[in-house]
Amino acid sequence: MIFAVLTTLLLLWAGVSMFIWFLRYDLRMFQQHSYRPERFWRWWGGSGNWFSAFLDWMLRIPAKLPLVVTARVKRLMATDILLTLLLFCAGVWGLLRLSGASSTGVLPWNGWALPLAVCLTLSCLLAASKCLLLLANAVNQPMEKAISRWYYNDARKRLRAHKDLIVIGVTGSYGKTSTKNYLYRILSEQYNVLVTPGNFNTTLGVVRTVREQLQPWHQVFIVEMGAKQPGDIQEICELVHPSIGIVASVGPMHLETFGSLENIQKTKFELVRALPADGFAAINADSPGIASYRDVPTHCCVVRYGVRNGDFRALNVAYSTEGSSFELGGVIMKTTLLGESNIQNILAACAVATRLGVSPERQKCAIAKLQQVEHRLFVSRRGAYTVIDDAYNSNPEGAAMALDVLRDFRGGRKFLITPGFVELGTAQAEECRKLGYKAASCADVLMIVNKVNRDAILSGAREAMAEASSRTDGASSPKETVRLTEENIHCPDDLSVVFPLLDKLVRPGDVVLYENDLPDTFI
Repeated sequence: MIFAVLTTLLLLWAGVSMFIWFLRYDLRMFQQHSYRPERFWRWWGGSGNWFSAFLDWMLRIPAKLPLVVTARVKRLMATDILLTLLLFCAGVWGLLRLSGASSTGVLPWNGWALPLAVCLTLSCLLAASKCLLLLANAVNQPMEKAISRWYYNDARKRLRAHKDLIVIGVTGSYGKTSTKNYLYRILSEQYNVLVTPGNFNTTLGVVRTVREQLQPWHQVFIVEMGAKQPGDIQEICELVHPSIGIVASVGPMHLETFGSLENIQKTKFELVRALPADGFAAINADSPGIASYRDVPTHCCVVRYGVRNGDFRALNVAYSTEGSSFELGGVIMKTTLLGESNIQNILAACAVATRLGVSPERQKCAIAKLQQVEHRLFVSRRGAYTVIDDAYNSNPEGAAMALDVLRDFRGGRKFLITPGFVELGTAQAEECRKLGYKAASCADVLMIVNKVNRDAILSGAREAMAEASSRTDGASSPKETVRLTEENIHCPDDLSVVFPLLDKLVRPGDVVLYENDLPDTFI
């Protein structure tokens, strides 16, 4: 009997430990999927299997994006624990009654009946942990909707009370965060500016920014607007009512939820459609997804900016180890930032700043002081070699520009470390193949991290190498441009393997590009 009691206690301790870990794991993933059950189920059917959660528990794998314990998470956790406890008690009671261990309705310590009932019930509950989380979410949904509506209405009242506030919306498949930060720096030369922090680019993120940070002295409010499905940007616009908008890019991002590039185009231009007749929009003429869109609204002033196209253009662009320079309206602008995408983002900020009366001299001063945005073509030194950190870039167009920077960067050998792209739906394999093909002419060493896109990237790289080895037609031959060789292709499973391998291979003067970093939901 004593052994049975000790076994029961041990089972309870192990079960509770695993339950807490699984709950935090599932909550973290649910949060990364914006608390949307359909996305969570899609992940569960793909890489989010039970074994990965168990392995995560056993190895204590650190999270790239840790769980943010918000009030909503606390409520969800409390409901999940309560439901699990009720089901646990009901399960153990039911199994004991079925086994005949209880005829009086009182749980007895009858040999191994209780340990077996506890073990079986805990196993079932752990296997159904994700279902329980979604059940808890469904139970909390009416309350969460009421709380969100109250916060939303409170934020709307605060914005309405701030009648002279200039609201600027910034969206794009990529580049919106950098554009937002550059615009903030330039406008701060003349205005008191509030900007949505970090990745607060959802409706609730904007609501939180307004309620916690908006003050009477703010003159400009810059709002980053993200979207994963049609209507997301329109929802934010209905809250903040922007008078100025920037569409930084349109590309094949989140194709799994959008379904098509056309839907992405329509969604990004929800911002421009929401502007008033006297509003102002700046759109990136260099972005193929914008250039090909034929339904650009014309009810307000629309300016097209770019390095190669558009009316508001950067001329005489030049790059060096110190950064970039370009001419804008007869004024030479200099910045420590690298890459065409950064120049485009600066141009967007300058177009809006010009509209709001910021002088070219003030713009020049601010541009010279712009700081690199971490994880977005962020250049740094790591010992004797150079690192270009573009880990937050997860789209094909931006990756192509980053590879151009790597190719043209002065230094020794060029390393590319990438897992490829995700959430591109049926286009994912082809875009990853293109990435591998271009990498062959820009990198001397290729490291493909993770297994998600390995075959597609390898096929592209090998295709380029095969073409180079089979053609010998003079100066136009790929043999003169392809740098990659088969022995310099490595396929580590995760970043924990990458860094020791890199330490063995890298030499002083080499340049290493980190391109994209898959979130926890794809590990």
